[in-house]
Amino acid sequence: MSARPFFRISAAVSALLAVTGLFAVAALTTPDVTGRTNIALDAVLVAIWAAYVLQLIDTVIIQRASRSRDRTPAIAVDVLAVVVPLGAFLFAGSRDQSLYCAIWLLKPLRDSTFFRMLGRVVANEARNLVGVTSIFGIVLFGAALAAYLIERDVQPDRFGSIPQAMWWAVVTLSTTGYGDEIPQSFAGRILAGLVMMSGIGIFALWAGILATGFAEEVRRRDFVRNWQLVAAVPLFQKLSSAALVEIVRALRSRVVPAGTVICRKGDVGDQMFFIVEGHVSVATPNPVDLSAGSFFGEMALITGEPRSATVSAATEVSLLSLYAVDFQVLSSSNPDIAEVIRKTALERRGMVTKE
Repeated sequence: MSARPFFRISAAVSALLAVTGLFAVAALTTPDVTGRTNIALDAVLVAIWAAYVLQLIDTVIIQRASRSRDRTPAIAVDVLAVVVPLGAFLFAGSRDQSLYCAIWLLKPLRDSTFFRMLGRVVANEARNLVGVTSIFGIVLFGAALAAYLIERDVQPDRFGSIPQAMWWAVVTLSTTGYGDEIPQSFAGRILAGLVMMSGIGIFALWAGILATGFAEEVRRRDFVRNWQLVAAVPLFQKLSSAALVEIVRALRSRVVPAGTVICRKGDVGDQMFFIVEGHVSVATPNPVDLSAGSFFGEMALITGEPRSATVSAATEVSLLSLYAVDFQVLSSSNPDIAEVIRKTALERRGMVTKE
């Protein structure tokens, strides 16, 4: 039994409240803001805090009803959003009380699937990321040491110690180059060029590792989702795991809103569709309604003829599409499925004769 919402705030509204609160925090640090404006901004922060208190109560009620661990990050963020400003009001000085509302920066992370994915990517690629970070540290210290040896007599005020040279190494390795510390000797400038190129390579490695990790995570998520969708189609339920893997790789999932035309009569057909959820309407002299487990659009792949009917979504429909090339591969590797599809297509055209 699901819990009844107590005070539901959508993710967009919650983020908007957080942004409004952060603007108020920033405005309160402006010396020109005094008097009524100051009071109004404080009232805004109090109102947002009160809304977050109600949201925390709602989240706790849902957590207790569902007993799901999926709500744990949301509860943690909601608790911090309420407790930290309250603690600041009770124990911090009046000048800095509003600054603690900056904890609301975490609110956009509350329901974000992106940051959860980012966490999984970092966890999966931790070994590679640590390796590149180690290289960064080695090059950083080595560059600072070399700059100290080369420039300490030329610029003792800037490169008189390794800690002083470390700042130059950081900004040069990150290719930021603020310009406040510049090697004067020829050898120092050669060193700077080498450090800059090393920095570009190291950051490229970081970016490549993260990009690969994101691609793998998206591919893994899509594979699991498509596997669940394919397994829900009755036509594929008797297949082995190996055959299902082939079909999952071939099929493409999509969700179509109600009223959308999926394919039109007379169009060239390059794909067929399997219905996972929802209903579609086939516009024929005697309209046909197809539901979950059915498929359509196969005739265009078998005969190469244009679409014979217009098909539209009667409700929101979850579909799996199979392109012509993949249909040929499926036909060769799974002849039983191909035969069912062909037989159904012929029956729909009235071409099957009783034996």
